[in-house]
Amino acid sequence: MKILIVSDSHGSVDELDQLKMIHPDVDLYIHCGDSELPSDHPAMSNFETVKGNCDFGSDYPNERLFDTRKGKIFVTHGHLYDVKYGLNKLKFKAMEVGANIVCFGHSHILGMEMDGPILFLNPGSIRLPRMRKEKTYFILELTDREKIVHVYEFGNGELEQHSFPNEFE
Repeated sequence: MKILIVSDSHGSVDELDQLKMIHPDVDLYIHCGDSELPSDHPAMSNFETVKGNCDFGSDYPNERLFDTRKGKIFVTHGHLYDVKYGLNKLKFKAMEVGANIVCFGHSHILGMEMDGPILFLNPGSIRLPRMRKEKTYFILELTDREKIVHVYEFGNGELEQHSFPNEFE
């Protein structure tokens, strides 16, 4: 299973359309909030999206939970869990809902961290990155043995990849 994860596009339309064209083989497209686009905007088609702190008046939910054959994926923007100050609140929520993967944004800072059986993924920002110049997103590949995180720079291809064991099996 392949999952494209993007966040904090802040009104970008062309980038979201291009991601869908570049990666048509993805099984699930996740947007971690702050799209600043209405849910019926054509650029948001195919994206499973949550509401960010800049998505005013949107009808997106604050969080989502996806049950896959490889475990549960919890998605939120992160501002309601104070992710700029640590991942503890998000970890407790993941434990509460039984998620082994957590996708979030808000900080615009690319990051990934394994904490026990939970993989935390922040794809950074495809429009306004912080702490690095690359506009980034992820493709998460779930296999029987591992979770492989492919880090992409928009417009320049894959930068790196990281593997994590499937500890939930």
